[in-house]
Amino acid sequence: MIDQHFVILGALLSLTGSIGYARQTLRGRTRPNRVTWMMWSLAPLIGFAAELSGGVGLPAIMTLSVGLGPLIVLVSSFFAPAAHWRLGPFDLACGALSVLALILWQTLHSGNVAISMSILADGVAGMPTLRKIIIAPETEHTSVFRNSMLNAAITLLTIRHWTFSAFGFPLYILIIAGTFYALLRFRPRAARRQAPA
Repeated sequence: MIDQHFVILGALLSLTGSIGYARQTLRGRTRPNRVTWMMWSLAPLIGFAAELSGGVGLPAIMTLSVGLGPLIVLVSSFFAPAAHWRLGPFDLACGALSVLALILWQTLHSGNVAISMSILADGVAGMPTLRKIIIAPETEHTSVFRNSMLNAAITLLTIRHWTFSAFGFPLYILIIAGTFYALLRFRPRAARRQAPA
C-alpha cells in the first residue's frame, strides 16, 4: 500500500491523457464517439457522488478525474465538427441502456448499487468505442486509456479498507482502460502504420 495522496498524481495523469486526447480531437486526428464520452463523463461523476456518500475519501479523486477527463474530450468534439464519430443505431442503443442504468440507480438509493449501476452505465457506454477501436483504430489515441489505467492502478494501491465502494470503480477502470489500451497498442503492425502520429 502506498500513501493515499498518490491518487492526486493518478488523477493528474488521467487528466493529462484526456487533455492530450482532446488536443488530438481538435487537430482532427481522433474522432470521439460522443455517446461514449458523454456517458463516460456522467457515470463516473455519479459514481464519485456515491463514493463520497459511502465515505471512500481521497481515493474518490480517481473517479472524479475519470469523469472530468471525458467531459473535456466531449466539449472538444464540438469545437472540431469534422472530428466526431458518426452515431448509428448501436451507439444510440448503448447510450439508452447506459441512461437506463443511471435511472435504476436513482430509484434504488444504495451506495453500492449506485456504484454498480455507474459501472454498468460506463461499461455499456464504452461498447461503441470498443467497436470503433476494432473497426477503425486509427480514429483513437492510446494516451487517454494508458493514463486512466495508471490512475486506477495507483488508486488501487492506496486503498486501506477493501470495500466495494472503495475498489469497485477503480478496478473496473483498470480493466476497461487496460483492454482499450492493449487493443490499440498491440494491434497488428500494418494497422499501426496507418494510424496518425
